[in-house]
Amino acid sequence: MHDYLISVLLGIVEGVTEFLPVSSTAHLRIAEALLQVSLTSGYWKMYTIVIQLGAILCLPIYFRARIAALWASYPRGARGDRTWFTHPLSLTLLAFTVTAGPGLLFTKFIGKQLERPAAIGTALLLGGILMWVVDVLNARAEAAGPTVEGRIRTWSMDRMSPWQALWIGACQVLSAVFPGTSRSMITIAAGQVAGMSRASALEFSFFLSMPTMTAAVAYDLYKSSTSAGADTIGTAPMDPHGWGVLAVGLGVSFVVAYAAVAWFMAYVTKHGFVPFAVYRIAVGAAVLAFMAA
Repeated sequence: MHDYLISVLLGIVEGVTEFLPVSSTAHLRIAEALLQVSLTSGYWKMYTIVIQLGAILCLPIYFRARIAALWASYPRGARGDRTWFTHPLSLTLLAFTVTAGPGLLFTKFIGKQLERPAAIGTALLLGGILMWVVDVLNARAEAAGPTVEGRIRTWSMDRMSPWQALWIGACQVLSAVFPGTSRSMITIAAGQVAGMSRASALEFSFFLSMPTMTAAVAYDLYKSSTSAGADTIGTAPMDPHGWGVLAVGLGVSFVVAYAAVAWFMAYVTKHGFVPFAVYRIAVGAAVLAFMAA
């Protein structure tokens, strides 16, 4: 298959799945296997990492008005009752800090060892069940709304507590340990368990993904470009064709991710996460069945 067509297809997969709670890692590995992309190639290893930047870039652009409003209200917040420690931007940094150290350690020594089809299929399946259970338990409170006291205590990211941020950051480590878990899925479910609404958990997940994904991609690029071996990024040839294929992947992942985020924000508020949970369970079961055949 032509490299440009492969780049378009992988860019679509990355853009669609990066911020949806279905695991972009799992879907990229499945797509690469179906397209017969060799990850022993320095170029394709680099490509798989770099196209994530297209998806990452869509977030500060999509949330530009929200980010500007948060910066303008720092540190007192929109209602004047926040501090430098409890402002949403500070809580995002707090959650990221909790994730960064353990996430790096576990990714280095554990995560890559589990990036196998059977492990990814299991993570998809179990993560789908977890997401389903958590969303169903919160469904009645979501329907009742903020006027009724219930399981949900936080209806806006602006009202989050430091303990919720710490909890979400700690849970996010699981996505580094178990590829296929989905960073988006685990942070959203963790937020809901901590008493956050779907909308507030989802928005915080998006904000937390900006520093988390940027740091993860930067680390992967650094590690791959400085490691020894003929198949590392540092020794991958980059001719005009290679740059062109990479540019296509970046552009496609950006456009598709932007559209996916806009759709996801509107869809989840009304319909919840159960459809994504069902999809995860189906894909995870299919992967495990294929491995057992």
